[in-house]
Amino acid sequence: MSIVEDLKWRYATKEFDNSKKLSSEQLENVFESLRLSTSSFGLQTWKFVVVETPSLREQLLEHSWKQKQVVDASHLIVLCIPTDFGKDHIAKYVESTAQIRGVGLDTLDGYQKMMEGFVSKKDEKSLEIWMTNQVYIALGHLLTACAAMRIDACPMEGFISKEYDRILALGEKKLKSVLVCPIGFRNEADKYASAKKVRFPKEELFIHI
Repeated sequence: MSIVEDLKWRYATKEFDNSKKLSSEQLENVFESLRLSTSSFGLQTWKFVVVETPSLREQLLEHSWKQKQVVDASHLIVLCIPTDFGKDHIAKYVESTAQIRGVGLDTLDGYQKMMEGFVSKKDEKSLEIWMTNQVYIALGHLLTACAAMRIDACPMEGFISKEYDRILALGEKKLKSVLVCPIGFRNEADKYASAKKVRFPKEELFIHI
């Protein structure tokens, strides 16, 4: 099927079939789609926490506006940003680039200094906003990849980040949760699965100049 048909099939799944689980191959493809996500400078300012433990997901339900997708989906992915992002992360990325592409570190010195300069001009709040925006890009990759594989997903902002961070001990991992996305397979009884998609016509969205 074409990508357009994939996107027409996709919807924010309200009810998951809790008896259906992703295969290991499907899960690895989901992970790889996230790993290959676009990011500013290629810096990949994110971590993806996969919550598989049922007891933890039950605890998270209370802090997710009681949205049952959190416990019923096959897997729960929490998209996070680092709380300690800085020069060390940039240096690690540059070293990885040099190794993978087989070039000397000195050839990337200018690029490294440019990235460090960009980051140094941001205060703590603006840096957090910038990294959060990168996570939304990764979420877009995730949703599109899932649609192509006929895996259902439900992107969620409706959760209490501080409680997620506490329950999952994300602070100890120097992470902060910013988005949640349960993935799995829709319950055929979900009335929204067959609801017509509501989008404005192209004439209202595109401006040709």
